[in-house]
Amino acid sequence: MATVSFNDATRTYPGTERPAVDKLNLEIGDGEFVVLVGPSGCGKSTSLRMLAGLEEVNAGTITIGDRDVTHLPPKDRDIAMVFQNYALYPHMSVADNMGFALKMANTPKAERQKRVQEAAALLGLEEFLNRKPKALSGGQRQRVAMGRAIVRQPQVFLMDEPLSNLDAKLRVSTRTQIAALQSRLGVTTVYVTHDQVEAMTMGDRVAVMKDGVLQQVDSPLALYDTPKNVFVAGFIGSPAMNLVDGKVSEGGIAVGDFVVPVPREVLAKAPGEDTLTIGIRPEAFEVADGAGVGLDVAVVEELGADSYVYGTLAGLDEDERLTAQQIVGRISTRTPPRRGETVRLSIKPDTIHVFSKENGDRLT
Repeated sequence: MATVSFNDATRTYPGTERPAVDKLNLEIGDGEFVVLVGPSGCGKSTSLRMLAGLEEVNAGTITIGDRDVTHLPPKDRDIAMVFQNYALYPHMSVADNMGFALKMANTPKAERQKRVQEAAALLGLEEFLNRKPKALSGGQRQRVAMGRAIVRQPQVFLMDEPLSNLDAKLRVSTRTQIAALQSRLGVTTVYVTHDQVEAMTMGDRVAVMKDGVLQQVDSPLALYDTPKNVFVAGFIGSPAMNLVDGKVSEGGIAVGDFVVPVPREVLAKAPGEDTLTIGIRPEAFEVADGAGVGLDVAVVEELGADSYVYGTLAGLDEDERLTAQQIVGRISTRTPPRRGETVRLSIKPDTIHVFSKENGDRLT
């Protein structure tokens, strides 16, 4: 096992002006599970491929343990990679697929078989060792790909969206298995996904990227509770945080016909800005009898324990409603409002997030 360090690591593709990964600085601890997450084109897969040696590093360095691997070929980095498309050999059995890298490294047959059996036991694949990949389900093939990485006993596991080809239910169970397996093996793991729910449920820490730049790296709960900027706030969480621009007024920020109370010292952090962005998580709303944010209800999703209420700010005319941002509230009531109604939603004061409109940075 080993630590991994990106030190101002930069990758610029030929013919492009903007780096795909721009001066990435990230420290990954020994045995840590770190997830790189972000929208398509943010540089997360490029970062992983730089670490694997599959992409050139144009500037900066990458180290694994105390070795500078920036310009080493992939075979000399002591890493194992799990790909999105499994990359299994169709003519080989499961056992041969899992042990192929060891065979190429001239590992003795007895040692090879022992490691394959141990990995198969970990992954519940013993009964499938003599089958070909075409006789396996998608989830089983993914486990074979995991087993091929495990038998190599590398210093670092790299996983590039390994669950994206699985159906929704299988993704949930497989991500739980991967997280438990990583914890048991204790191998440093870097995992790439565009699914922020996957990132939040699997990683010890989550690194959020946008346009090749690392925005924030922290524990899942810290990212959720204290996002560094508007992008992280809107990206982390499902449903997403409500981000609404409001006018600074006496006592807070005006959202529609309601003034959301915001302490004066928070407003003072953005001198000269008369419009700020207020962030409210869906679960921070409660149905209010009196004062609160007015919401014209458009859709209600009843999920049993909770209901999600979608709508727009009350009091908008028809043209404004067409372009207005949708607001969602998570309501824990057995009698949710109906479509077409106008409800008032109060906000828990300690859950309000305020961001600068100019640069998007967090003020609270």
